[in-house]
Parts: sequence; C-alpha cells; structure tokens
Amino acid sequence: MSNRSGRLLPILPGLAFCLAAAALSWLGSNVIPGASPLLIAILLGAVLGNVLPMPAIFFQGIAVSAKHLLRGGIVLLGLQLPFSAVLGLGPGVLLIVLASVGVTFAATVWFGKLLGVAPSQRLLIASGFSICGAAAVAATESAAGARKTDVATAIGLVVLFGTLMIPAVPFLGELLGLSDRALGIWIGASTHEVAQVVAAGEAVGGTALAVAVTVKLARVLTLAPIIAGITMYQRRTDPRTGASLPPVVPLFILGFVGAMLVRSVSALPPGALELAQLVQTFMLAAAMFALGLGVHLRSLLRVGHRPVLLGLLATGVILAVSLTGTVMVAAPRP
Repeated sequence: MSNRSGRLLPILPGLAFCLAAAALSWLGSNVIPGASPLLIAILLGAVLGNVLPMPAIFFQGIAVSAKHLLRGGIVLLGLQLPFSAVLGLGPGVLLIVLASVGVTFAATVWFGKLLGVAPSQRLLIASGFSICGAAAVAATESAAGARKTDVATAIGLVVLFGTLMIPAVPFLGELLGLSDRALGIWIGASTHEVAQVVAAGEAVGGTALAVAVTVKLARVLTLAPIIAGITMYQRRTDPRTGASLPPVVPLFILGFVGAMLVRSVSALPPGALELAQLVQTFMLAAAMFALGLGVHLRSLLRVGHRPVLLGLLATGVILAVSLTGTVMVAAPRP
C-alpha cells in the first residue's frame, strides 16, 4: 500500500491542476455561448504555458493527464459510437477517411524528405497530422525510434495547428455553404485531435458534432494498420529496434474498439451513457489543458522552420483532400 501511495503522490498535484482547469473550462462553456470546454481548456493551457513557469511539482501529473487521460477519454468515446454508426457513414465517406489518412501520411513523409526533416520526425508528424494527433505521435514514438525532442516538437505542432483548425474549419465551411452534415464530415476528416474535432463540431451544432466524431473515430481505426506498417518497416530496415518496438495494436485502440463492441451488442441505460460522456468530457478537457501547456512558441521557433513548414503543408494537404471528397459526397446547401 505504501509503495502504491509513493507512486501516486507525485502525480496528484499536476493531475488535480489539470482536472481543476477542466472544471473551470466546463463552467466557462456554460457561460460563453457556443464555446466548447475542450477549446477553452486548450487555449487556457497554451496561454498559461507561455506566460507562467510551471512548478516542477506539477510535471508528473501533467504528463499523466496529457497521455493517459487522453487515451482514457478516447476509450470512453467508443461508448458513444456503435459499429453501425461507422458503417452508416456509407462507402463514400469511408473513402474520404481512407484518402485523407493515406494521402496525408504519404505526402507528409515525402515533403519531409524534400525539406530535410529527420526520418523519425517526419514519421511522427505524418502520423499525428493524418490520424489522431498526440495519441498517434505517442503510438509512433517507439516504432519510429524517435528522440524525446522530436516527440515534443510533433505534439506541439499537432496542438498548434489543430487548435487553429477549431475555429477555422467551421468558419470556412460556413463561407463555402456546406450543410451541417457536410461540415461535420470535413471537420472529422481533417482536424488532428479527437478532442479538437469535438470542440469544432460542438461549435457548429449537434448534427455536425455527431458526424464529425464518427468520421474522426473512423480515422482513429486506421492507427492500428499504419503503426503495424511502420513497425514492420523498422524491423526490416533497423533490426536493432526490434526489442523496443511497441505492440502492433496499442492498448488504448483495443479499449476503444472494446467500448464500441459493448455499445454495439448491449443496450446501456441512458444514465450510464450520460455519465460516461461527462467523464469523457472532463478527461479530454484535462488532457487538452495539459497538451496546451506543452505548446511553447519559443521552443517551436528554436527547432527551425522546417518542421513547422512540414506541419503547415500536412494541414493544407488534409484540408484539401478531405474537402474535395466532402464536396463530391455531400452536396452543399442550396
């Protein structure tokens, strides 16, 4: 018991800090019309992270929030999504998902090579920007043999560009006259983080949010084959990494699929689903706050312009590919 307490105590201050920020963000979303608690949380974290030094006592809890609460929130998202909802997207939307992920991943790796970005870093950026943000970066870290600095840069870029997409994609969708369903498809097929998708979808409305989350989670499902491909490539080209490679399918993906199965095969009481959704919102808001704390503009400037330019190009590619597919599949408003 004492050993367990000894492991938990260093985590508690930072974890409590992130959960308090999540609660504050949730209260703020009830006061500010149309504001998502996730958007408020990530902006609050980014501001605090750049203007105030974080006490060292918070570091471990912030790291746990950014990684484990994020993954836990993604697992709980599976309870909101039966497999019938993914299949219900239709073949056209599923093709948009595959094209957005595949083209963005390949184009990012290619652009990264042209720009002279290190192989491991371009793999991290390609995974994060094409699949599911920081969770994909974390899942790719060991498979790519990446350094901690490369991982921090990739996560910082995902948070930076994904945060900018939260207001930008809904605004552009309205300018283009997209219906709520079409805008939900575009948000889900283009925006980097699951939580950022939720934030952008909530800003549009319930229809857009439901579609956006479903499309995004269909993208998340591509993480397993892509990580498996990277793993097999690394084993073939660099046998020394074989002992440290992660599981082909990350545990949080298995948990997410398991939650989807539970929702698909059993009728959960409405109260349980509402409670799970509330817990999921708090977990993702705390995770977004923690990720926002890691967006240090000075650090991004110090890594040079090439990774930043690569993140910009990757964002442009996924926006263009997903918008093209959305316009072809979902008709704009008359």
